[in-house]
Amino acid sequence: MENLDNKITPAQTPKNKIDWNKKIKETLTENIVVIIFVALCLACIQVAQMPMSFIVNELVSRLSRNLFLVLSLIIPVLAGMGLNFGIVIGAMAGQIALICVTHWGVTGLAGFSLAVALTIPISIVFGYLTGVILNKTRGQEMIAGMILGYFTNGLYQLLFLFLVGTIIPMNNPVLVLSSGVGIKNTIDLNAIKYALDRAFDPFFKITFVHASMVICVVLIALFAYGAYKNKKEDRYEKYINAAIKAGIFVVIFALLIVLSQQKSIINMIKFPTASFASVALICIFTKFLMTTKLGQDFRTVGQDMHVAAVSGINVNKTRIKAIMISTVLAGVGQLIFLQNIGTLNTYGGHEQVGMYAIAALLVGGASVSKATIGQAIIGTALFHTLFIVSPQAGQNLFGNAQIGEYFRVFVAYGVIGISLALYAWKQVKARKDL
Repeated sequence: MENLDNKITPAQTPKNKIDWNKKIKETLTENIVVIIFVALCLACIQVAQMPMSFIVNELVSRLSRNLFLVLSLIIPVLAGMGLNFGIVIGAMAGQIALICVTHWGVTGLAGFSLAVALTIPISIVFGYLTGVILNKTRGQEMIAGMILGYFTNGLYQLLFLFLVGTIIPMNNPVLVLSSGVGIKNTIDLNAIKYALDRAFDPFFKITFVHASMVICVVLIALFAYGAYKNKKEDRYEKYINAAIKAGIFVVIFALLIVLSQQKSIINMIKFPTASFASVALICIFTKFLMTTKLGQDFRTVGQDMHVAAVSGINVNKTRIKAIMISTVLAGVGQLIFLQNIGTLNTYGGHEQVGMYAIAALLVGGASVSKATIGQAIIGTALFHTLFIVSPQAGQNLFGNAQIGEYFRVFVAYGVIGISLALYAWKQVKARKDL
């Protein structure tokens, strides 16, 4: 007679046991895009043979001016509206405010602050109108947002090419064309250049290495607390994940300590404290928002609009609020970007904002239905590392730096196409598994 007492039924399987093979396979599958781009970046760095100090310096600068825009995409994704190609409308709102501030001659941090104050109400109006239109195109929000961006761009050009100087009086030879009608194609923003980046320099002079050490300490503390909390609540898998992440940052912190003792140009790279502080603020705002009732409404609507409606949530209003927040953040993000660049391309400065921000988010492993702050940061770092090294890699490999330029544009569009294809494939697979 078979001894049934020695058998372990599924209900008796230890709850803390993890199928590591399955977990590793799932992790590799979910992060395949990130893994490919890490390998691609490492290969390009090796081929480009550029000084690491130069790459790090450029990357810090690009992160400080681009991260805010990428993070503005997260809330619509969580609300089930996909990738918000309409952030280009928020970028236009920021540029409208910036042109006004330049015309009035307000400079420095005061000028930047005034531009932010003007951008917020303009972006709220634009975001509301965008949200209303996207509610009419449920299920097609991404393509609708893209087309809406093109339409709004037409109105934007009508405003600054024909209405300024005719219906809207503007007697400013620095901004207006010699004919007296229309704004110049390029505007010098020296009046507010580095207004935010240099705002707190006298008080917060810190290098990139030391700033990274501070960030590591904060992340180690957060992940250690998460591991302790999950272990206490008997969530073993989450406890392991948090512990691994804490361990990774402990190793990074140790490497940074060693690096800080070396005589290297990397130790002289400045850290734009104010710009990264603004990034930290949007991260805190996003995390806090998702703990509020509105944030829970975003998640509920994103998971199932029918269930959300039955639960008493006003789905249309919730979706509009998500787009309004994203548009406002995109407007402020464009101001941060432009004050770092110091030049405004009046009619083309906003056109690629949505494309590059979305590509950066997807490179970090995000999808149409899921995006996190960590994915936004990792994706932006990888995407712009490729931007920095690809021209020189193209020059070294093929004798033509322009090939590198073509390659990174190809990557921007390609990663969006691949991510959308993977999302569609996963949906089909999920339906077959049911």
